[in-house]
Amino acid sequence: MLTQQLHDEHAHLLPHIETLRTVADTVGQATPEALGIALADLQAFLTDHLIPHAEAEDRVLYPVIARVMGAAEATATMSRDHVEVGRLTRELGTLREAVDREGLNDDRQAALRRVLYGLYTLVKVHFAKEEEIYLPLLEKRLPAPEAEQVFAELAHSSRHHR
Repeated sequence: MLTQQLHDEHAHLLPHIETLRTVADTVGQATPEALGIALADLQAFLTDHLIPHAEAEDRVLYPVIARVMGAAEATATMSRDHVEVGRLTRELGTLREAVDREGLNDDRQAALRRVLYGLYTLVKVHFAKEEEIYLPLLEKRLPAPEAEQVFAELAHSSRHHR
């Protein structure tokens, strides 16, 4: 399968995406130390892995999909998802700083849950759209040599822009 590399990358990222939900479930129950460690790990995952993956898609993959579909705006909604992931990631960082400084009150607990569940849902749906709509389209319409080049460039771009 020409798009196997991206399927594999998504499979590698998904357990971390699931952690967004499981950590959100523990807000208010986990010890402050355990929550702090989990939030730091999630922040690192988002900034060091997920956002570079999204940026590489915007740079490399989405222009190809737009060309194949014959519509420049074909992936605009997907790029908008990436913007929102970045915004929520920054909000998570701000919340972490507030929790470190001032502790975990009811408002911060609610905000943490909202941000974590929001990221979880957004990324799960985003991956599903790529897997169910865009990748099958590329399988059908992109010649194998070009697909190999695109996915090699995508992998390179994702690794080297972290």
